[in-house]
Amino acid sequence: MSKRTSAPPTGDALRIREGLPFPLGATWDGLGVNFALFSANATKVELCLFDSTGEVELERIELPEYTDETFHGYLPDAHPGQVYGYRVYGPYDPENGHRFNHHKLLIDPYAKQLVGELKWSEALFGYTIGHPDADLSFDERDSAPFVPKCKVIDPAHTWGHDHRVTVPWERTIFYEAHVRGISMRHPAVPDEVRGTFSGLMVEEVIEHITDLGVTSIELLPVHAFVNDQHLLQKGMTNYWGYNSIGFFAPDPRYLASGKIAEFKEMVAHLHNAGLEVILDVVYNHTAEGNEQGPTLSMRGIDNASYYRLMPDDKRFYVNDSGTGNTLDLSHPCVLQMVTDSLRYWAQEMHVDGFRFDLATILGRYHDGFNERHSFLVACRQDPLLRLVKMIAEPWDCGPGGYQVGGFPPGWAEWNDRFRDTVRAFWKGDEGKLADFAGRMTASADLFNHRGRRPYASVNFITAHDGFTLHDLVSYNDKHNEANDENNQDGSNNNISWNHGVEGPTDDPDINALRQRQMRNFMATLFLAQGTPMLVAGDEFARTQHGNNNAYCQDSEIGWVNWELDKPAKTLLAFVKRLIKLRLHYPILRRGLFLVGHCNENPEVKDVTWLAADGNEMTTEQWNDPEARCLGMLLDGRTQVSGVQRAGADATLLIVVNAHFDNLNFNLPKVPDGISWSCKLDTTDPSIKGPQHLPFNKPYSVTGRSLVLFELQHTEVS
Repeated sequence: MSKRTSAPPTGDALRIREGLPFPLGATWDGLGVNFALFSANATKVELCLFDSTGEVELERIELPEYTDETFHGYLPDAHPGQVYGYRVYGPYDPENGHRFNHHKLLIDPYAKQLVGELKWSEALFGYTIGHPDADLSFDERDSAPFVPKCKVIDPAHTWGHDHRVTVPWERTIFYEAHVRGISMRHPAVPDEVRGTFSGLMVEEVIEHITDLGVTSIELLPVHAFVNDQHLLQKGMTNYWGYNSIGFFAPDPRYLASGKIAEFKEMVAHLHNAGLEVILDVVYNHTAEGNEQGPTLSMRGIDNASYYRLMPDDKRFYVNDSGTGNTLDLSHPCVLQMVTDSLRYWAQEMHVDGFRFDLATILGRYHDGFNERHSFLVACRQDPLLRLVKMIAEPWDCGPGGYQVGGFPPGWAEWNDRFRDTVRAFWKGDEGKLADFAGRMTASADLFNHRGRRPYASVNFITAHDGFTLHDLVSYNDKHNEANDENNQDGSNNNISWNHGVEGPTDDPDINALRQRQMRNFMATLFLAQGTPMLVAGDEFARTQHGNNNAYCQDSEIGWVNWELDKPAKTLLAFVKRLIKLRLHYPILRRGLFLVGHCNENPEVKDVTWLAADGNEMTTEQWNDPEARCLGMLLDGRTQVSGVQRAGADATLLIVVNAHFDNLNFNLPKVPDGISWSCKLDTTDPSIKGPQHLPFNKPYSVTGRSLVLFELQHTEVS
């Protein structure tokens, strides 16, 4: 509980100097600390200083200067480690968008480190809960005892030879992981660092990731976030962390050492292993919620500037995020905050890229999504940000929210069309063959425009949100009872199939089919054009026991289980082999879209679609709703760039059969080759298939399986 002297301290006016309005935040210059806070509508700002624990408020000092909508002052006797917060004065007029309340201690939006945790209390709210006037009322209780405090940092760090890892997009393979979830159950991680950045530095954890062959670890949100009150009351937490309250500060729960240098050390360890570090970032909303939410930071600093408010009633918030509020990136100072945050993580923390949650919001003006939104333009022209990987989750619940393929050049996008089509195809749904072919070719119908490349399509079968790979083939329905929401949360559209039994079973035939289907999904993911994303644990079939919305499960449901049985080890070996094949054959990760022809030689096609008889697919076959078998012939002679020069890649044939029964596929005759060799058959995960298969001979493709062949130019010994 925070302590206060009997009378609010006022500070020594002679100590404070004018300071500068930039940079925003608390900046240590080696002699003192400059404090600068943007607010277009405030009338006064008090800097509140606390002891090192953040529990005792020592004094309040009014920032003396106001320049270009920024309050600022300089304390020559302040040093790194100083704990602080703000009290901001101004009108409390919710109906006109203003919610200033100086009784509420506020977090600096530019704080680089936070001290303490949020303790839910009615004092956190700017209005009096239960008052007849609701959020129009004004609450005078002090919130300081319950709010995390900010800490001044010394940004100096010895990076040595570390620098960002630049993996070419064509070779990029994302590995989505949760900082806490990946290490909580790993046997090599010491108890005291489980679930922290230090846990991710453990050699055995990094070795597993690098041995897989992935190139880029994509971490779920690490920005400081808030645990929802209703979850804490049920003994749960906001495990995923999509509830940010600080865009510059790593969440204290992930710092085993209590020092932000721990994040930098983690990055250095991952970089040393050749891995890129990608952060999942949430700039679309904050943890302050709607008009009934707490006053923690931006609401009390300048509500009307930071948030999008309803045009006809500024008491209420635009809720395109579905979480109560929406940041207004059309405001220049909010745009500056977000881009400053991105540059901070890229420059000071050496992060290699970002995945943007609900990214459509970031490109939406009041009249809708605009690919020339100031934010998208700023990222494209920024000399630093244009060099890092930028990945959009291109949808939200706002108007015109679905924008897959609609982001400008320079961006990659999560492609849920790939996820849904591939799931439906292997499930055996009718009429999916043509759409499946389109997803295998990097969804050119969505991305092949304006010089965008196949890598712009980030392909995935599963993500943190939804079923794991194991559960995708084991459950028809979600089972979220552990979330204590009467199984009403989470999506009902999982496009999953339990193969005859809901959940675990001892039936060997069902288990064998489930294992083959998981191999089919993984093979499709890594053999398709585009950028694949694998979710941590799917490589060995981790389960969440049917829970498709583990956002609140900081438990064994949400953590990766590293105790692998024989089927898990078999799948792991298969996934490693798949990734090696992808990296071995450049034709599987081309820099040009496959379009069905070749510029320098009209007789050569970059991709040819074959029916089971070995001939090209006819219109009737494409339109047959019962068709579930397809051959994808990738000709290695086609040019690999805009230069009209014949390629010298391997020629590959991918055959998929989503029928329930076996099917004979006639292996086609191809110029310059003498036979086919089987490199992969999902029917048997452990060995290659026959190595000398003559042309025009049928190959028995098992029901629900995928086979990869390579053209042989000389006799195979």
